[in-house]
Amino acid sequence: MTTAWTWSVTRQADHEPAASSNEGCFTSFYLTSHALWRQLSRVSAIQKEIKQARPFDSKAAEGVVALLRTTDLLRRVLSGVVEARGITLQQYNVLRILRGAGPSGLPTLEIGQRMIERSPGVTRLLDRLEAKRMVRRKRCRQDRRQVLCWITPAGLDALADLEAPLARASGAVLGRLGDARTSQLIHLLDEVRAGARAATTIQ
Repeated sequence: MTTAWTWSVTRQADHEPAASSNEGCFTSFYLTSHALWRQLSRVSAIQKEIKQARPFDSKAAEGVVALLRTTDLLRRVLSGVVEARGITLQQYNVLRILRGAGPSGLPTLEIGQRMIERSPGVTRLLDRLEAKRMVRRKRCRQDRRQVLCWITPAGLDALADLEAPLARASGAVLGRLGDARTSQLIHLLDEVRAGARAATTIQ
């Protein structure tokens, strides 16, 4: 880019009288200001949000930071909804899993494997939900090492109460994309997770 500017100024000098020192300073100032303006105009939204002046090393690095930032924002939005009902987002996830399991229930380990956000403290989550009478647990007769869990009517009521407000929150976040672009986003996120799993395997 600097080479192009130098060539342009030199070519103009071949056909016109020599410019004064003031004109030369003006030209240099203009070119420098123009370069800065173009650089600032390329600052991405995520750079502005985290107040990062230095460009990212790669688009991949920028994409990862944007995903982490988006995940944090989504978690805060949805946590604000479910916490109004006295539970955390992870506890809500556990209740949904147990509702889907039906009358058969699920062992603790299986709940942990199905969670959206993996947590080593599934037992503590269940302790708190049991204290709220939203789940019940019983040790398996066939395998005393295994504890089976079920959702209670109170847990089902909590999920029912949260259904509408969570739907509104989801619509507020993704509604502007429309169904077609939301489907594209889902596909892209599938690819991102596949890449993350591959990276974990390599490590």
